[in-house]
Amino acid sequence: MICERPDDDIFEFFGDRHDRFGFPDGIYRMTSMRGGEVLLIAGSEKTALYDCGMAYCGPYTVENIREKLTDLGRESLDYILLSHSHYDHIGALPFIREAYPDAVVCGNAKCAKVFSKDHAIRQIKHLGETARELYTPGSLGEIPDSGFEIDRIIEEGDTISLGEETITVMETKGHTDCSLTFALEPINLLICSESTGLIESFTYVNTPLLKSFDDGMISLAKCKGYGAKYVCLPHFGMLPVDFVETYWQMFQEGCDQVVDFVRQMEEEGLDRDEMVKRYYDRYWNPKFIKEQPIEAYLINARAIIGSALRATYR
Repeated sequence: MICERPDDDIFEFFGDRHDRFGFPDGIYRMTSMRGGEVLLIAGSEKTALYDCGMAYCGPYTVENIREKLTDLGRESLDYILLSHSHYDHIGALPFIREAYPDAVVCGNAKCAKVFSKDHAIRQIKHLGETARELYTPGSLGEIPDSGFEIDRIIEEGDTISLGEETITVMETKGHTDCSLTFALEPINLLICSESTGLIESFTYVNTPLLKSFDDGMISLAKCKGYGAKYVCLPHFGMLPVDFVETYWQMFQEGCDQVVDFVRQMEEEGLDRDEMVKRYYDRYWNPKFIKEQPIEAYLINARAIIGSALRATYR
């Protein structure tokens, strides 16, 4: 399987044969604009929000949540689950906390540590401003630099009850050290982290393992071994049930190819800047701008190259 940059649009990935936003009952898409996905999980007794999206569209995301909770006859948001600490997933957290101050924000210890660092918050704000200018040019909408706190530290095996439904926490490092996957039972659904990839086309899975390809392989084995019937991917949505096993294989092959590509560049004697340029030339697609500013992509590309050079699994 060739891992080249895709020419088709992620938003047309499966065409008419599959609705990637066709979530199981009780899960609703709250995403308001471009950027990270936001999902509301309505259990029999309690509700949980998965991720928060980018800051520039925070007020609109809050409005979506309010409308859906009203439709469901609910008054409160009980939990906010953070997949990891990147700006496109948690930028709108301060807006949602303000709207639902009693909601318990859940993330792992590493995520809490990131939020405690001034330079990390400055980066979150800066990238949030970059996204605002890209997606809403001329907007003066607020990009917060406070309100990033975690109320409950969660780790591998912890559970969150929504009534008859249970969310189990799985630590899935690789993309970041704070990446989490959430398993929802009894429907047998995995809401995956970016540590097990992002699907971009029929033939290409993006492998954004910024921290560790070795950890990514461990996360792959963990998620694949869970045996989920339904798999929800970041920045995409639901995979077709009959495509899940194929996806895991594509992710594995994609990781192998990136590691081999980076090591080939190293053997050629390229410096890091030259590697980033060649990586960009091979994998960047202008259509990615719909989901990610180029600046953020290049930051990630540099990290992926470093991670691939450190890989020992291959």
